[in-house]
Amino acid sequence: MSVHPTRRRTTTAVLSALAVLGLAAAAPSALADDSARSTRVAAGPVSWSAALDEVDADDANVRWTDGALRLRGTTLRAASAEGTRGHGTQVLAAEKLDKQVNRVRAELSGTVPEGTVLVDVRGRAADGSWTEWREATGAEAVLPRTVRTVQARLTFQDPKGEARVSGLRLTASRGAEQPGRERAGAAAFSAQVFATREGLVGGTTANGHVIQPNDHFVALPSRRGLSPNGSGDFSVEVCGPVRCETAPVWDVGPWNTRDDYWNPSAERESFQDLAQGMPESQAAYETGYNGGKDGSGRTVLNPAGIDLADGTFYNIGLNDNGWVTVTYLWTGAAK
Repeated sequence: MSVHPTRRRTTTAVLSALAVLGLAAAAPSALADDSARSTRVAAGPVSWSAALDEVDADDANVRWTDGALRLRGTTLRAASAEGTRGHGTQVLAAEKLDKQVNRVRAELSGTVPEGTVLVDVRGRAADGSWTEWREATGAEAVLPRTVRTVQARLTFQDPKGEARVSGLRLTASRGAEQPGRERAGAAAFSAQVFATREGLVGGTTANGHVIQPNDHFVALPSRRGLSPNGSGDFSVEVCGPVRCETAPVWDVGPWNTRDDYWNPSAERESFQDLAQGMPESQAAYETGYNGGKDGSGRTVLNPAGIDLADGTFYNIGLNDNGWVTVTYLWTGAAK
C-alpha cells in the first residue's frame, strides 16, 4: 500500500500562558531537537488555529472557497455503512507541541448547523504510534495517553450542503490520567467476528479512497480506528480459512459507525453494556439486543463486525461471508 508523505505544512502553537509571563523569549530555537524540547515545562493550555485552506490528497469531497471549507457535492456517502449522503473529510496537518497533553477542545467558526461537521483528534507518542481518534466536537476529548503531537480531522455529515467552516481553533492541555489507559506489555487485542464482503467497486470509502477491483482494506464500525487515505496507521491482521493478511482500515461499517467493540467495555463510545469483542450488530442479530436493530435503527440482517474489500476477502480463503479472527494491531501497550 502506498503511504502519503508527511505533509510539510505546519501551524504555530501559541503558548498563551508563557506569553503573559513574558517567558516566550526563553523558548529554544526551531532547530532544537526533540530531546531538547522534552526538557521544557510549559504552563497552561496550548492553542493554535488549523489551516483549513490546504486541501490535499488525503482529504475527500471538500474544498476551500470564499473563505470557508465546504463540501464539493452532497451525493457522496461512506460505502460500507451506507451512511448519510453529504459525506466529506479533511485530515489536517499534525501539530507538534512543546508540552505533553492529553485533552483537546475544538471550536468551529462559520455557519455550521448542529451535527453537520464533527471534529476528531488523535495524538502521536514519542515512539511514533498514534492513539485512536477521539471526538472533540462540543466536549473536551480525552486521549488515551499523553502526547506531544496532535492531529485533527473534520468529518462532514451534511446532506444539504449547508455547512461553511471558516475556522477551527484547537486548545490542548494536560489533565489527570484515566486509570487503565496504559497497558504495558499488553498484546494487541484479537476477536473472532463475522466478516462480509464489501464489494462496492467504484464507491468511495469513509476516508476518500475510491474502491478498486481486487482491493485490499477493511471497514470497522467506528471512526476511532479509521486511517487517513493511503496510510496504514490503523491496520488489522485478519485470518481466514487459508491465510492471514494485514490490511489497513479505510472505511467505516458495516452497520454501525460508533461501535469500537475492540475496546474495553468502559472505553467504548457506545454500547458499553456489551463485552469487549462483541460487535453490536452481532448482539442484535443473535440475541435481539437493541430490539435487533443497529445504531441507526435498521434491522440487522447479519452479525457482521468487519467488512473486507474483495482482494482481502478472497486472499484469506473466503468464498462466502464467514467467521474470521481479527487482531487490531494498534491496540495493546501502544494504544
